[in-house]
Amino acid sequence: MSDRSLRGMRLGAQSLESEAGVEPAARQRVEYRTEDGEQVFVTFAVEADVPATWTSKTGKEAVLVSGEKPTEPEGKPVRSHWDMLLERRSIPELEETLEIQLKKLRASRGEAVDA
Repeated sequence: MSDRSLRGMRLGAQSLESEAGVEPAARQRVEYRTEDGEQVFVTFAVEADVPATWTSKTGKEAVLVSGEKPTEPEGKPVRSHWDMLLERRSIPELEETLEIQLKKLRASRGEAVDA
């Protein structure tokens, strides 16, 4: 057995590399403020794109202090799956399809199927 045993060393939990000579990326501290005056400070890399809004820990929307108030993006509104489904089918058609599928499911389970 060698003299330099790693007995007792947590091999997966600790790195054997040192941080000597490693320089962290340049950073900038950005301030956001909510409507009620709560200040939020976030640190970004200097070359990172800073967003115009940030959600604070309390869940409030905070706006960049040194920036402009964000505008709503123009274009199509986001459509959900339900919106797209309603473009193809009416509510009565969907209810009929649901009943058919429920009957198939109940039949496969061996339950009594209402006629």
